[in-house]
Amino acid sequence: MNLVRRRNQGRPTGRDWTPRSELERFYNELDRFFDMDLWESAPGLFDRSFAPALDVIEEDDAFVVNADLPGVSEKDVDVSVASNVLTIKGEKKNELENKEDQVFRRESWHGSFQRTLSLPATVDVDKVEAKLRDGVLTVRVPKREEAQPRQISVKVK
Repeated sequence: MNLVRRRNQGRPTGRDWTPRSELERFYNELDRFFDMDLWESAPGLFDRSFAPALDVIEEDDAFVVNADLPGVSEKDVDVSVASNVLTIKGEKKNELENKEDQVFRRESWHGSFQRTLSLPATVDVDKVEAKLRDGVLTVRVPKREEAQPRQISVKVK
């Protein structure tokens, strides 16, 4: 049996517990959690403050991976494939680091990032191509010939 802890948070004592009030309390606690600056000081697995968003599209002859990397230069990105695992890693430099102005609010990210993606065994890792254009990294991973769909004509007699 699970016990649910019910709190009287400033409500009159005669008022009953409602799921809505409990959900509101949960949302408030979640908001408070994300307002804390834990990401800068958290050690270990979650110490990176940014991981680029990825889109993976399967075409007939290849897989196309698009990663959003605004403000990242081509020389600061490394794309590698080993054992059918695609790794995109790099670093975005902090452009405001040397300026003497006081930052009032910062929502842009900077620092190192890394994303890994498992690829199917049907890809040809020797022909992987990557290009960075307008803040979007496009990695094209072609499929091997035997893995590509073939059109077979049917003869009717």
